[in-house]
Amino acid sequence: MTKKSVFTKRYCLFLDGIIAARRCAALTQQQLADRLGRPQSYVSKYERGERRLDVLEFVDIADALDVNPCLMLNALRKGGSSR
Repeated sequence: MTKKSVFTKRYCLFLDGIIAARRCAALTQQQLADRLGRPQSYVSKYERGERRLDVLEFVDIADALDVNPCLMLNALRKGGSSR
């Protein structure tokens, strides 16, 4: 069985898209964490790849950023950014 890494190229592109969306929304990690009802460390850990997101968490983050999660995923499939 192969161990999966959060640092695959595709996962890094995924994180880059989420980080870009947060920055495009002009939100700090703390502001996004407040919208999510989570501590700032939650945002920091997934942005640094220390914590892998599941699909439900991703949808919550996209909603908090007012970004369509489907568009973000389509951009990932094409290898580009979400904006």
